[in-house]
Amino acid sequence: MERRAIEVRGTVQGVGFRPFVHGLATRHGLSGSVRNAPGVVLIEVEGEAAELDRFLDAIRDEPPPLAKVDGVSWEGRPLRHEAGFRIEESQIGRDPEGGNGSGGPPILVAPDAATCPDCLAELFDPADRRAGYPFLNCTNCGPRLTIVTGAPYDRARTTMASFPMCPACRAEYEDPADRRFHAQPTACPECGPRLSLLDAVGGPITGDDPLGHFAAAILEGRIGALKGLGGYHLACDARNDAAVAELRRRKHRDEKPFAVMANDIEAAAELAEVSPAEEELLASPARPIVLLRRRQGGADTGAIAEAVAPGNPSLGVMLPYTPLHHLLMRAVGGIPLVMTSGNRSDEPIAYENDAPEQLRGIADLFLAHDRGIHVRCDDSVARVVDGAAVPLRRSRGYAPRPIVLPMDCPVPVLAVGGQLKATFALGRGNQAFLSHHLGDLDHFEAYKAFERDVLLYENLFEVTPECLVHDLHPDYATTRYAEDRARRAGIGRLAVQHHHAHMASAMAEHGLAGSVIGVTFDGTGYGTDGAVWGGEFLVGGYESFRRAAHLRYVPMPGADRAIREPWRMAASHLIDAGVGTGVLEARVPAASLRLVATMLGRRFQSPPTSSAGRLFDAVASSCGIRDVVTYEGQAAVELEWLASRADADGAYPFALDRPADSTGPLVADTRPLIRAVAEDVRRGVPPEKVSRRFHTAMVEMIADVCGRLRALHGPETVVLSGGVFLNALLASEAAATLRHRGFRVHAHRLVPPGDGGLSLGQLAVAAARLRAS
Repeated sequence: MERRAIEVRGTVQGVGFRPFVHGLATRHGLSGSVRNAPGVVLIEVEGEAAELDRFLDAIRDEPPPLAKVDGVSWEGRPLRHEAGFRIEESQIGRDPEGGNGSGGPPILVAPDAATCPDCLAELFDPADRRAGYPFLNCTNCGPRLTIVTGAPYDRARTTMASFPMCPACRAEYEDPADRRFHAQPTACPECGPRLSLLDAVGGPITGDDPLGHFAAAILEGRIGALKGLGGYHLACDARNDAAVAELRRRKHRDEKPFAVMANDIEAAAELAEVSPAEEELLASPARPIVLLRRRQGGADTGAIAEAVAPGNPSLGVMLPYTPLHHLLMRAVGGIPLVMTSGNRSDEPIAYENDAPEQLRGIADLFLAHDRGIHVRCDDSVARVVDGAAVPLRRSRGYAPRPIVLPMDCPVPVLAVGGQLKATFALGRGNQAFLSHHLGDLDHFEAYKAFERDVLLYENLFEVTPECLVHDLHPDYATTRYAEDRARRAGIGRLAVQHHHAHMASAMAEHGLAGSVIGVTFDGTGYGTDGAVWGGEFLVGGYESFRRAAHLRYVPMPGADRAIREPWRMAASHLIDAGVGTGVLEARVPAASLRLVATMLGRRFQSPPTSSAGRLFDAVASSCGIRDVVTYEGQAAVELEWLASRADADGAYPFALDRPADSTGPLVADTRPLIRAVAEDVRRGVPPEKVSRRFHTAMVEMIADVCGRLRALHGPETVVLSGGVFLNALLASEAAATLRHRGFRVHAHRLVPPGDGGLSLGQLAVAAARLRAS
């Protein structure tokens, strides 16, 4: 017989962990107790040594669905010969003598999670007291981050505080054998939140069936706004061309695809091809929007309107993830619904009571409820590349689950990320707490949410930053925030170059150490020489890097305007390559081309750029795919679509040049490539072949440059990062080619390759530099 004191670290509170331990101990015939303490679960248990070993194995290997065990440690204790196993009151506050002082593990909040099978069965069981209740949940599912208002996480510090539990809910909440034991959001029709229906201007619509009225309106072709878990969705019948087109008109969203909610996996498979890995991702507790390959002829068969994703071979699909979604899908007969963020254009999503004002003129009616949303949280977006999930937007269902850093932060750190697709990250010990997606901070409302949510996370995770980390770009809102706060608080700050942060984010999520080659391809990032970087090959680690190679600089005529008008980058690359702008002249006015040529000649408002994203834009425009974009990355995305339709057919040429002094970075000369593209376009080669040859050339360029750098500097490990590697064709073929040439290759799996992962990289760089100093 032995007695052991066990400490379990990780996401182990508010997820049914104590009832799980209680049941596990009972099953193994053990006695003792379990309780929550700040940041950990503490267990004292005694029994036969073999059973104790099996008990520990089960804690590590069989935790509840929402739990994540980061570590288990134990030490021996004298036997007490007690009977039974009990759940004790939680320890409030740190106990330095007990090993939980202020430096102890932070309290972790689980992400919001999709409705579990047990709750779903109750939802549609006419005999259950929660049948048809849109807000049922248990310790294995339901809201977490979106309702929390403070720490420690309990009902009093959530938006459920205003809903006192009825006797029946209280009994379940206090019963260790019940799956709703200490489920903070638990409720029922007697004591919990309720639905309400509002008209287009926010006035009440009376009736005893708000959901049924809302569903009928959707089926009639109207546009509804639905208050969900982290904000409002705009919803309409995805089969109805007129309704979808009207939603586009009202939202001023010309071509960017809408997400679709499918009733279940079978319904999703009618709309798109679903691999086993994609099915697993769709049905996971996070329930992200998953980019799937649309079934050929899907729109022609009437499955969904063409306007849902015009001209797009991919479709963003998600499954219902709240009881309200399940009830709505049943009420509309399981048809696919457009379910897109409830906002105007690119503003932050509506989530508060003023949603009817914010969405006035867009929604015909509102299905609202009185459970508050404290943390606005967009849907996550992911796709499967080479059989593995890659996040495009890490938000609901994933945040704020921590990522383990490969080193400890010597002091608490706040990394504030970038300007677009913003996230921030808090570092404490070896854990990085990444925020949910905050959107583009060009919008004042998004910036206000950024400021507020930074303070909320600091409170939740008991982190008071002693160092702030930001991008080199002086005009980012996050840079100004870090400068101002560091000055007011009298704390240190560090600036991290944009692409170094990309490289470090990929290294950190894989726990890499030492020196690597970082292939960091994106649209724009502020370089150490003041130029616009974006096609970079860095050699180094967390503390420092050397720019070992990059794409050839070309001017970016009109600066940011060249991002919105890819023909400008095409003109720049074509003129740089010495072939003129003939391939553009049928589509771009002669006066516009002359103006840009003059700008380029005088270097007027034309900063130099090495951007891979702008190179993709240039090729897309050169072969007539896209001259003007209506959303970020549209030209490059459409170039990828075309390439994926064609078989490999050779690669365009490029050159690798050393600078005259032989000491600077290697330059990947794109001029031979652009000349070959222009010649193929003049010869009438189909755009899909041009695109395929271009993609193959970029893969060969990546592999050849990495090979040259390995010969010169030695790293055998390559990380692929930056928004261009959201391109599945490029990412998968580059990784495969590099591996074939003997490299160890790592791509993103936990954070987005794009700017949504910057904060993790900034945090890792800061931790390494602070440790070194």
